[in-house]
Amino acid sequence: MGYNVANWEMIRTREEKLSLDGAEDQHTIMNNMVDARACYKPSGKSWFRGVRSSKFRHVYGVPAKREKCYDNIKITKNAHDSQFCAVNPKFLAVVTEVAGGGAFLVLSLDRTGRLDFNASRVTGHTGPVLDIKWNPFNDNIIASCSDDCTIKLWHIPDGGLARNLTEWLVELQGHKRRVAYIEWHPVAENVLFSAGFDHLVIVWDVNRCEAVSVIDRHPDVIYSISLNRDGSLLATTCKDKKLRVFEPRSGIVVSEGICHAGTKASKVVFLGSSGRLLTTGFSRHSDRQYAIWSQHDLTVPLTCETIDSSSGVVFPFYDNDTNMVFLAGKGDGNIRYYEVVNEAPWMHYLSQFISGNPQRGLGVMPKRGISTSICEVFRFYKLHATRGMCEPISMIVPRKSDQFQEDLYPDTIGTCPALSARDWISGMNSPPILISLKTGGSISTHKPRIYKPPQLPPTTDLNNKKKFAFLSTETIPDYRPVELHDMSEKSQKTSSNQSTKFQQLQQKFGNVAIQKNIISSSLNDNKVMETVDVPNNEAELRLAFARQTDELRLVRRQLANSQLRVKELEDQIRKLQRH
Repeated sequence: MGYNVANWEMIRTREEKLSLDGAEDQHTIMNNMVDARACYKPSGKSWFRGVRSSKFRHVYGVPAKREKCYDNIKITKNAHDSQFCAVNPKFLAVVTEVAGGGAFLVLSLDRTGRLDFNASRVTGHTGPVLDIKWNPFNDNIIASCSDDCTIKLWHIPDGGLARNLTEWLVELQGHKRRVAYIEWHPVAENVLFSAGFDHLVIVWDVNRCEAVSVIDRHPDVIYSISLNRDGSLLATTCKDKKLRVFEPRSGIVVSEGICHAGTKASKVVFLGSSGRLLTTGFSRHSDRQYAIWSQHDLTVPLTCETIDSSSGVVFPFYDNDTNMVFLAGKGDGNIRYYEVVNEAPWMHYLSQFISGNPQRGLGVMPKRGISTSICEVFRFYKLHATRGMCEPISMIVPRKSDQFQEDLYPDTIGTCPALSARDWISGMNSPPILISLKTGGSISTHKPRIYKPPQLPPTTDLNNKKKFAFLSTETIPDYRPVELHDMSEKSQKTSSNQSTKFQQLQQKFGNVAIQKNIISSSLNDNKVMETVDVPNNEAELRLAFARQTDELRLVRRQLANSQLRVKELEDQIRKLQRH
């Protein structure tokens, strides 16, 4: 009996020991299965890798139907890195290929379909046109720069061009080599920026036809220029691989740093008033990249990401109202779009629009020209690289309701300048004047802005006036009484020496060319004048009547929109008073 008890005690002790050893082994196995790194605090912030919530995550692109495109356009084949396309709520302009000189096509937006091969063009440049930009405060004024070292401003009538336009409003001469890029000031009226292959950036006062500032801090070719939202800073990229930020009135370098290490062209755009910039370029191994920078410190980027390994230059487009960035490569068929945020990683990828047709350039419609009824937030005008077509592409946010979406359309930049050129030159800065797309989104300017005639430099020949003084007198004496004078057109031309060889020589060598289509206007006088042609026949009379009817209808629409806006503001005031 004692033997059995002793045996049972030994067996029980052995089982307890085995159970303890098994538990320790099982605990050791469980510890080995757990990732111990997850128990420690991470040294850096880890980014969220899941699906990010955003109202723009499902944005998609819709190309226009064939009958809504602009076909049979002979698009330029120039290898210059520019868009060659500009658009506003009234007109579409496309640089075209011509033999000798330079030209661009201007069409009304509703003139879609197949175009006539002999459509009217703007043909005033003696060299290829490299860039075109519409005036943001006047839909009838467009600026162009060319290989002939000049910048010209043109007035396009409301009905479009009836014949080739060869007479310009203003000609700006100051660059010694071809002018590559131009950009209008976003806030100040009649202030234009130009960058040339002479490594200069010139700030122009268009109204006075003179240079306000000349920035000569670039040792090599300038690749792109961009202005911030209020136009107080200018950013440039250069062939020396540097990104620079200037104070444009004084030309002082605010900050600079090495941009992208690749040798191909880089582009820059300000991200609104956030104090950051976006650049696109190439790495040392020719991979395409984008980088985001702080305008106060350009030594190190906030972030730099690789896009792909294609060879085309990437053009960035920024929408300040939605904080979206669109990246479109030259020769690509797709357009990537991202959402900009105010914290790292600073930009989130959303999606891309994919097409089988490569793009030559892209024009962008201003926000006041898009369609809010279909929730359109951006619209491109794509120049096809393989065929002569311009195709509108609408970027749309999918919404079931067709009502106005206030979260998609905050107040945007309108057509009224916040500053005059004189105020901005004197050192004033101001945010842009905003309008509501709900009440004033379809407003477009329709009267020409009149510029003063250019102030030509004085001639070096001091005796020039004396030499041609006799030309101002009548060459044919007439001793009859004044009331019997027959002032025919021929006698008027003869008496004033117009259309004569001497007058042509005087215009050529005396720098006293008469600008026939320019009417002087004071800088302090903001009144807009419009030249009126007297109709010569019934067809012209009917056309003039139709034009005036359209203008009257536009004024009534603007008045109705303004009344709606007043009611909205009164409702907002009542709500604020209640709270």
